[in-house]
This record gives sequence, C-alpha cells and structure tokens, in this order.
Amino acid sequence: MKIGELAVRSGLAASRIRFYEASGLINAQRQANGYRSYPEQAVQTLGIISCAQQAGFSLDEIRRLLPQGDSQGLEHDELLASLQRKIGEIELMQQRLAQNKAQLLAIIATIESKPEGMACSENAGRVLANMRDAQPRQ
Repeated sequence: MKIGELAVRSGLAASRIRFYEASGLINAQRQANGYRSYPEQAVQTLGIISCAQQAGFSLDEIRRLLPQGDSQGLEHDELLASLQRKIGEIELMQQRLAQNKAQLLAIIATIESKPEGMACSENAGRVLANMRDAQPRQ
C-alpha cells in the first residue's frame, strides 16, 4: 500500500510515517516509480508504536520490542519485562511529582502566610530563606 493509504488507515500523518521509516521502525519497499510500498503489517506496527509512545516508551525502547526480520510477534518475556520496567519508571516519576507538588504547596503556604504589613520584597526574602533552610545539607 502507498503512504497515503497507510496514513488514512493508521491515523498518522505521512510525515510521521516517513519519520518512523527513517528511524528504522517500519520498512517500505521502493517501487520502480520511486513510491514507497508498505506491507499490510505496517498498520499494526504503527498502532503498536503509537500506543507504546503514549505509554511513555522511547523510540529506542520500541525498536527493541518490535519484531525483527522474519519474527512474527513480540517476544513474550521481553515484552512483559519491558512493561513492568516502564511501570516502575512511572511509579518513580509519580513519587518525584508528589514530592515536587508538596514542595510547591509548602512554598505557596509560606507566601500566603505573609505577616500583615510585610512588604512583598521582604516576604520574598523570607520565602527564599525558608526554602534554603528546608534544603538538605550536603
């Protein structure tokens, strides 16, 4: 199939498909007239790539998971291990985000608890001093 049909069937722009081809994620055969011809499986492969990117996988990670050459499918154990690793990465990211959120909420509370009559510039100095004091010592 030509790139236009693949774009319609996959829901991806032709430029995105060419990018994936240049990245080695999908293959196309060049016809005598120079047009790209994609195999039927390219629709499924592009779907896998899109889902994997939405789940947070990098193109390098996706490349390692996609079937290579004559292989008909993803390696089951490798796929499960990669998905479990990605869940671990997401959980670590969630912990870091929760810590960042708590720090920002503490800063907001410090700003909002400005003593009455204190100038904004003086309050800014107070907030920065509190932030420095809260930093772990090295």
